[in-house]
Amino acid sequence: MAFLYEKMDALREAGVNAELPSYIPENLNPNFELRPYQKEAFENFITYFEGRLRQRPSQVLFHMATGSGKTLIMAGLMLYLYKQGYRNFLFFVNLSNIVEKTKVNFEDATKYLFADEIVLDGDRIAIQEVTNFQYSDPEKINICFSTTQGLHMDMWMTKENRMSFDDFDNQKVVLISDEAHHLNVD
Repeated sequence: MAFLYEKMDALREAGVNAELPSYIPENLNPNFELRPYQKEAFENFITYFEGRLRQRPSQVLFHMATGSGKTLIMAGLMLYLYKQGYRNFLFFVNLSNIVEKTKVNFEDATKYLFADEIVLDGDRIAIQEVTNFQYSDPEKINICFSTTQGLHMDMWMTKENRMSFDDFDNQKVVLISDEAHHLNVD
C-alpha cells in the first residue's frame, strides 16, 4: 500500500493537484514570502482535503524541519479552513513555553503571521484568542492555545470558562498540534 505522500506525488505528476488560492499569500504577512515547498504543502493539503483520498476524521501531518515555516503554513491553512466553514482552532503542544512562543507568533505585531488586515471574500476577519468555544464568534478565527496536559485537565475536570467536551458538540473544530512527535498517539 502506498503512503499518502506517494499518492500526492502521483497526483502532482498527473497534473491534478489543487492550485494555491491567491487569498492565502495575500492574507499572510508580506515579509514572509512563501517558499516553493510551502506552496507545495498548501497545494497538497487542499488536494487531499477536497479530493477522494481524504479520510474522515481527517488527520494530516506536516513532517518538516525546525525553521521551515510550519507555523506560517498553519496560519495559511486557518485561512483556507475558515473559508470551508471552520471557525474554531485548538492549538496544543506538550510544553507551555512552545504555547507562549506560538501565541507571540499569532498575536505580536512584529512577528505576526498574517497581513495587517485579513480580508476574505470582501469581509474583514479578526483573530480572537479564546479559552473555550462556548461563546466563540462565528465571524472570527477563534484560537484556543493549550498544553496537552492543560487540555486534559480542562476536559476531565470541568471548570468555568475552560475547555470541556461541550465545546465540541455540534461544532467544527480544527485540532492543531505542533511538535506532534512528543504526543502519545493513544
